[in-house]
Amino acid sequence: MPLMRRRDLLLRSTSALWTAALATTGSAAWAAWANNGAELARLLAQYSDEGLTLSYEVRFDLHRDVEQMLSKGIAVVFVARAEVFEKRWYWTDRRIASATRRWRLAYQPLTRQWRLNFDGFSRPYSRLSEALEVLRQGSQWLIADKLGDVDPADCYVDFGFQLDASELPRPLQIGLGGQADWALQIERRVGVSSTR
Repeated sequence: MPLMRRRDLLLRSTSALWTAALATTGSAAWAAWANNGAELARLLAQYSDEGLTLSYEVRFDLHRDVEQMLSKGIAVVFVARAEVFEKRWYWTDRRIASATRRWRLAYQPLTRQWRLNFDGFSRPYSRLSEALEVLRQGSQWLIADKLGDVDPADCYVDFGFQLDASELPRPLQIGLGGQADWALQIERRVGVSSTR
């Protein structure tokens, strides 16, 4: 067998093995790998008389490098965003509303406490796991007051949760390059259910 033909055969068999392995493990395992081990355990958008609320639960563990940076006093910012769209058959979908939540997590070595800032409020935690548990889930987050004359059944919500590396000091942003340790990002779409 010529050398070139052997190489092609080897490449094809390797890619076939990868394809078979990914097909058997399913799309959930692939999504978890692509999101650096992060997964969305629960996502629910409900419309009631008060408005459109979103409940979610994100499961992830911080990489060792991120924890080391936090323990040295460098703050990390997490962002959750939600955009409400109305489906339209005659044009592109129309954005009705959007909302964003930002958490700033930092370790304070003098007091040996973890501090989580959210909407101008700051709360101390004695352990990192306690602080992470707070930002991993959100319940009844009001993302739109009223939808007006739009039918909630014609709407959907695009949800995203990520670790925002752009909020780090500039020298650290350059040093990160494109490391997968910092690539914590989840995006999902969910339909709106009405409780009225």
